[in-house]
Amino acid sequence: MKHETTTLLTKKALAAALKEMMTRKPLSKITISDIVSTVGLNRKTFYYHFADVTALLQWVLEQEAVEVVKGFDLIHNFEEATLFVMDYVERNQHIICCAYDSIGREGMKSFLYSDFTDIVSSAISLAEQEVGVRVPEDFKEFLVQFYAEAVAGTLINWFQARNRRPKEAVARDIMIIFRHAIPNILKAKAEEGI
Repeated sequence: MKHETTTLLTKKALAAALKEMMTRKPLSKITISDIVSTVGLNRKTFYYHFADVTALLQWVLEQEAVEVVKGFDLIHNFEEATLFVMDYVERNQHIICCAYDSIGREGMKSFLYSDFTDIVSSAISLAEQEVGVRVPEDFKEFLVQFYAEAVAGTLINWFQARNRRPKEAVARDIMIIFRHAIPNILKAKAEEGI
């Protein structure tokens, strides 16, 4: 077996153990020893792949949701990508709740924010191409931060709400902003010439 295949299988085994444990106890109570004993590995193997339990959780979320979303054409399919993330949140509510209970709102927002920056950056680059303009890099960075923060906060609010708006409505509203606001903002900034 190739090293990459072995590495991926090991990471998946560690991830499966973590996800199963998160159904029974808070993330803060799950230790590396718990995880490695469940899969029959040693601590050294865990540390070869991950710095800590939170890094493993981040990898799980990236592999299961964020990496898939990055493959979407975000200008044309942002609504579908957002629905995919929201479906993932619903299907894995125990994992998200456990993570949220352990790291809090700001920790969860930081978690989501770091992943959404790549997604938003791709959407802005695609919008730039679509409208045929180039804006300064510092302005693009500002837009990425602004929209990544907004999407992460919106999804956390949606997840926490007892009487949630339908996910389709939330995804549609986010898509409208991305499809219409971002291209117009880019055009306005390009016309400003600063």
